[in-house]
Formats: sequence, structure tokens, C-alpha cells
Amino acid sequence: MLGPFNRGPRRKPMGEINVVPFIDVMLVLLVIFMITAPMLTQGVQVDLPQVSSEPIEDMEDREPIVVSVDKEGQYFISLGEEDTPVSLEEVSDKIIIILQRRPDTPVLVRGDRNVPYGQIVTLMSTLQVAGVPNVGLISEPPSGES
Repeated sequence: MLGPFNRGPRRKPMGEINVVPFIDVMLVLLVIFMITAPMLTQGVQVDLPQVSSEPIEDMEDREPIVVSVDKEGQYFISLGEEDTPVSLEEVSDKIIIILQRRPDTPVLVRGDRNVPYGQIVTLMSTLQVAGVPNVGLISEPPSGES
């Protein structure tokens, strides 16, 4: 006979994990990261000149070396995620080492618009002496373009 506290046969505990809440959380995090990732800034803060130009097409498969000159005239080498402050002499030494390991690595220059033109030319000359065959210049599109 069933008493007031015993209302029927007992259920067995379920041995499976319900993964639906985990999938929901994962999708929410994916959307958050997809929205915030483009907003993250990389590298040294440089006020680039704004000009209309075509993007370089042959660099999709290679990670470029970016040599930046900020508004104070300091040099930075960016390879991947890290920005390393260096002197002009160290730029040459580090570029030579990198190009010995990977000779087809493209080299790009990011110069702040307020840096004297002579300093950019000196940097490009230093890169040429280091053995860089071609140097690309990074710019931003004008405000009206995207």
C-alpha cells in the first residue's frame, strides 16, 4: 500500500548530461567574440596618412613584417602580435635575421603622418641595406571611403 509520502515507483537518476545549455552559452560567446574582434587595435598607435590606393594582393599567405614609426620618432618591429621597440640599427639587424630564415617575407612601413619625411626615407634606406627588395607603405583610406 502506498503511503502519503510514497507516490509511486522511484525514477532512476539520469546518467546523461544535457548539453543544450552549453551550446547556447558557446553560441553567445561566439557572437560576442565575432563582434569585438574587429574592434581590437593592433600595434603601435600611428596616425596614418589618408590616400586612395589599391591593396597589395600577393600577401594573403605570408605574415608581413611591419616596421612602425610613431609620432615621437620611435621605431617598432611588429611580426605577428608583438610590437618591439628598437633603434634604427636594431631594425637592420633584426630584419637581416628574419629574412635569412624566411627570404620571401614582405616588409611594410607604417609611418605617422607627423613624422618628418626624412626619417621615413632613412628607415627605407636602412631596410634596403638590410636586403629588403621591396618595401610597402601602409596608409588609410580617406574618411569618405571604406
